[in-house]
Amino acid sequence: MLVTDAWEPQVNGVVRTLTRVTEECREMGHEIEVIHPGLGFRTMPLPTYPEIQLALGARKQIEERFKEFEPEAIHIATEGTLGMAARAVCIKWKLPFTTSYHTKFPEYVNARFPFIPVKAGYSFMRWFHDAGGRLMVATPSMREDLEKRGFKNITPWARGVDTELFHPSKRGIDGGVFKDIEGPVFLYVGRVAVEKNIEAFLKVELPGTKVVIGPGPQLEELKKKYPEVKFLGGMYGDELARHFADADVFVFPSLTDTFGLVILESMATGTPVAAFPAPGPKDLIPGSGAGAVSEDLREACLEALKCSRERCREYAEGFSWRSCAEEFVKNLKPQPKPERRKIWRRIRRLGRPERKPLF
Repeated sequence: MLVTDAWEPQVNGVVRTLTRVTEECREMGHEIEVIHPGLGFRTMPLPTYPEIQLALGARKQIEERFKEFEPEAIHIATEGTLGMAARAVCIKWKLPFTTSYHTKFPEYVNARFPFIPVKAGYSFMRWFHDAGGRLMVATPSMREDLEKRGFKNITPWARGVDTELFHPSKRGIDGGVFKDIEGPVFLYVGRVAVEKNIEAFLKVELPGTKVVIGPGPQLEELKKKYPEVKFLGGMYGDELARHFADADVFVFPSLTDTFGLVILESMATGTPVAAFPAPGPKDLIPGSGAGAVSEDLREACLEALKCSRERCREYAEGFSWRSCAEEFVKNLKPQPKPERRKIWRRIRRLGRPERKPLF
């Protein structure tokens, strides 16, 4: 059973990871049910991030779905209202579960609401994740950071990339999709929001042209502030792959992501990556020959221009979704069958809760 507040039609790295891993697991013969906001729950938009819908009053339905499915393993992927409700059910019924850490949530919240201290955010995250059996994280640096902050039971879970969709063959002739603008082309792809630190990229003096692909609440503000930058809106699938392939450098200025799936997508098309030495980039890029990291983003951008596009592709081919799914399954904590039968017999005998829970 996978419980997640992030699911289609949202478009982000978390959703791409979870949907692809679910597909791979099913192909491997596992049976998976996903509890997500689109299952008819009453929802409300997340403040400042309306694309994410928070499910309300979900606990009763989650209890019923658990009883019907009788999962051998439960994974709670996000810390939203569905995640909170599922966590409460697991603790109430003494069901083992695992969690994963996809975003530096405390920094994300502080960037949008400065009056909420980062320290408070980490207190909440420790409370949420330490109740689980294992906490899956994408990179060694993120694991080290969380261990220093007192998190427990951390285990690695790497990511993958679609090397067929994101392929060097998508690169066009004489600039391809960027043939009418001055090169070199420095590209950003992702949500246009304050926590992504995009202005750190837009402020840098670079030759050629800067291009931004993606929607978000900061889009109109940045369009007015940086009229020389090409803002192309949201793109997906083959169209996005062609823009990745035709860029000269992909710039990843975020300090709050824990991995950065777009880094691998860019490399898979042959385009090198420039970034700050933050979790994700500093685990993937140094020594790869597929990009550069530096506290000076301009320096990283210019250094990445020198990278071999062939080497970028070669490096990205080492990350597959099948290996990502296999590692995910290995990290789960399934119950032995005899114990599982006892647990679900006991749970089926439980009466309905007397009062309606908050989530």
